[in-house]
Amino acid sequence: MLPTVTVAHLLIVAIILLAGAVSGVAGFGFAVVGTMLLATLIDPATAVVFMIVPVFATNAALARELSSEQLRSCGTRFAPLVLATVVGTIVGMIALREIPQAPLTIGLGVLSLGFVATVQRRVSVPGLGVAKSTCFVESVPAMVGIGAVGGAIFGGTNVGVQLIAYLRSVDLSHSLFVGVVAMVFLGVNGVRVGAAAALGLYPDQWLFVLSLAAVIPAVAGVAVGKRVRNAVSEAQRRGLVLSLLTIIGVRLLLGGFGVL
Repeated sequence: MLPTVTVAHLLIVAIILLAGAVSGVAGFGFAVVGTMLLATLIDPATAVVFMIVPVFATNAALARELSSEQLRSCGTRFAPLVLATVVGTIVGMIALREIPQAPLTIGLGVLSLGFVATVQRRVSVPGLGVAKSTCFVESVPAMVGIGAVGGAIFGGTNVGVQLIAYLRSVDLSHSLFVGVVAMVFLGVNGVRVGAAAALGLYPDQWLFVLSLAAVIPAVAGVAVGKRVRNAVSEAQRRGLVLSLLTIIGVRLLLGGFGVL
């Protein structure tokens, strides 16, 4: 259950705005940043469910960066990835009801830090280059495998690490990358909204109403981020997202192990 005190509500609005701004600047990160931060305030499973509708809204806002022609061509190109991700996501959402709070919190922390490790460029991670060259190839089997695994993790945690990493590996321009990521997650989250209701993941109507209300600060944050995107270098975008995710990941791990 979400806290009812006014300060808690203001903190949640601030988190949604921040996550939206990060997504607007970097082209991704709304779901992971928002979920990770919310999980430090409320039950992690509730945080995952709460973010489903705002994630759908931000994806819709970012997907508009694709032209009609790009939408058709990219939709065809990445159709196996989207379909496999949808199936995996539903499996992950079903599993969400059975995952205890502490392991889920720890898992979110590990995934957050794992994402940082995969995209940072300062320290060489043994075996990472081989894994990327072996697994992240643009083929139907690779898309199906990554989509199924990444979708299952995304469905249960809102963390699409494998999907983001895969789309980064296929040599898209930053603007096209932003649009394709939004397109993939828009389709997936459209299914998630209905699946969450059908699976009874919303504990009450109040949570769903608050989730709908969170669309407003989410879209506003994305608009702010998009306005400043061109004024921020690639290195600055990367540093902002990775620093924030590192802090969040450490905080979640400590919380999951009962340190904080």
